[in-house]
Amino acid sequence: MATQGGSKAVEARVGILGCGGRMGRMLIAQVRATPGARVAGGTDAPGSASIGKDLGTLAGIEALQVTVQDDPVSLFTQCDTVIDFTTPAASAAHAGLAAQARVALVIGTTGLGPDHRAAVERAAKHVPIVQSGNMSLGVTLLAVLVEEAARRLDADYDIEIVEMHHRHKVDAPSGTALLLGEAAARGRQVALQGVSQRVRDGHTGPRRRGDIGFASLRGGDVVGDHSVVFAADGERVELAHKASSRTVFARGAVRAALWAQGQKPGLYGMRDVLGV
Repeated sequence: MATQGGSKAVEARVGILGCGGRMGRMLIAQVRATPGARVAGGTDAPGSASIGKDLGTLAGIEALQVTVQDDPVSLFTQCDTVIDFTTPAASAAHAGLAAQARVALVIGTTGLGPDHRAAVERAAKHVPIVQSGNMSLGVTLLAVLVEEAARRLDADYDIEIVEMHHRHKVDAPSGTALLLGEAAARGRQVALQGVSQRVRDGHTGPRRRGDIGFASLRGGDVVGDHSVVFAADGERVELAHKASSRTVFARGAVRAALWAQGQKPGLYGMRDVLGV
């Protein structure tokens, strides 16, 4: 860690992978605005137009005298913790770099497959890694409520998860929808893989008792809407979260980055960060 501007407070040096994207730019601004943190560096993919630009200028704030680079290995040597909103393959590789450098890592990338998750789990044996399909503090609380509702309401209550995102989102169901599905499955004490119903088309027959259904909508510039419906004969319970700005994800990710400082190696989630 380092001090800045003669301040007596010790500030966490935070690096941002994928800083040229929308989330990356928001993370730069959020780190800059967060007491106890400072922007130590950032990377983007080789060939990106953002390479060589000042991170502050890129984020639409004052210049920070730190330029975008394309070498994540170098970034890890400059930071106490790194935030990653990139791609599944890149995040898996970055987890290995974090383990080698013994630097805490926060992963907000969605769409991780089994191989990617296995790479993250291996790296977490050496460093603290916070990984979540959604960094929002509100969504974290929603997952707690969904798990409790699923525990209290038996299989007479069908569970359906509906999510909507902007037209540019490339993965479905969203990482948040899967996070909520996992919470519901924990409440029912079942494995999500065995009860997940993600596609309905044509003559599907009646709904199977105990399934957790997913529906994905795409359109416009929707940041992220999620609803979990518990539907029984005669009544319906709905728990929902609507994000109107991506700043909620940046705020949660920076909070996770600061929390990860000093934690023991392991794979953590946002529930750990909030202590719930």
